[in-house]
Order: sequence, then structure tokens, then C-alpha cells
Amino acid sequence: MAQEKIGWTRNEMAARAAKELQDGFYVNLGIGIPTLVANHIPSNVSVTLQSENGMLGMGPFPFSGEEDADLINAGKQTITTLPKSSFFDSATSFAMIRGGHIDLSILGAMEVAENGDIANWMIPGKMVKGMGGAMDLVAGVKRCIALFDHTNKRGESKFLKACTLPLTGQNCIDMVITDLGVFSRLDKKARFRMTELAAGVSLDEVKAKTEADVIFE
Repeated sequence: MAQEKIGWTRNEMAARAAKELQDGFYVNLGIGIPTLVANHIPSNVSVTLQSENGMLGMGPFPFSGEEDADLINAGKQTITTLPKSSFFDSATSFAMIRGGHIDLSILGAMEVAENGDIANWMIPGKMVKGMGGAMDLVAGVKRCIALFDHTNKRGESKFLKACTLPLTGQNCIDMVITDLGVFSRLDKKARFRMTELAAGVSLDEVKAKTEADVIFE
């Protein structure tokens, strides 16, 4: 019998991340779990989603049977448009990112280190889709949230003292949201502090699965 998963599901993680959205924000959602955030934007919050492949104003995922193969996000997933949607070349899209015009980026991660480093684009020896906009996003966006499963398939922590995979960016992550809880820091010099525990998860379990030197209070 399969063991029941403890902690937040991927949709619950995305819903928690959506609570960090603020009215008027321009937001970029990374590949993987972050794409689910588009389906959990609070009804009282107006944000504009940006995609580095050249779109501003993305809508939620389409219903089955209503997909348009010409409308995709940076992760090649079909999306929908809104009345305010606009399209442009990728050079313009990256100018928005590099120019500091995006308020928040929510990224998936393979590893995050206690000093805010993130590795999320390459595993040596394995085929990957490519860098995408990850390096530009962590360098040019005002605030970055990493959204990922707390451990890998072997049960090893992905929230580490130091990343072992090639880095995407250094000291750039402001908040970590995993299936076990939320970890925040006030500035780039501060340590991460656990600020929220996922339902059904014990603090001892989080400590046992976290290699990073995190403040637990």
C-alpha cells in the first residue's frame, strides 16, 4: 500500500504562493509547480502575469478541449488570454525582466541553499530543455520565491547548506515554499526563518528533512 503523502499537495503549495501576490504586481511564473499559481490568484487581487517567451497578461490554464496550440507559456503549456493580453518578441520580454519591471518571480527549484542560492536549470549528464529565462529572472526581478518539494525521490533534503548542482543565481531567493512549510527572510543578509508549518506536518519532521541552517521558533 502506498504511503499517504504528508504535507501540502502541489496545488496547495501553489495556493499558498498565490497569497504572496499583491494588487498591481507584474509576476513571472516558472516551469513546474509555479505554473499552478495562475489558477489560485485571489479574486480580490489584480496581477498581470508575464512570460519570457513574449506575453503579458496570461490567463489560467484552459479547460480540456478548449486548448489553443498557438497560446503557450515558457514551459510549452497551453494557456488562455485575457482582454488585457499582449504579445511581443522575446527581446522585449527580457528587457522587462532585466530592467527590473517585474515585481515577483515564483520559480521551481532542484536545490536551494541557506544563503539564498538556487539551482534549477541543469543536472549534469541529463538532458534538459535549456536555461530559459531563469538566470535573468533571479538577477532582474525585485523578489524571488522558490516553490518545490522539500526532498527528492530518495528522501534527501533539497534545502541545503550549499547547492551541489550548477547555480542559477546567488543570494537571490527571498522565500522558500515547500510541501512542508514556508521559510522567509527579511533581507539578503538574514537567515531563513520557518514562518509557517504545513497541515499535518510536525516541526521535528521538518528539522529532520532540512539540511540548511534555518531558524525554527
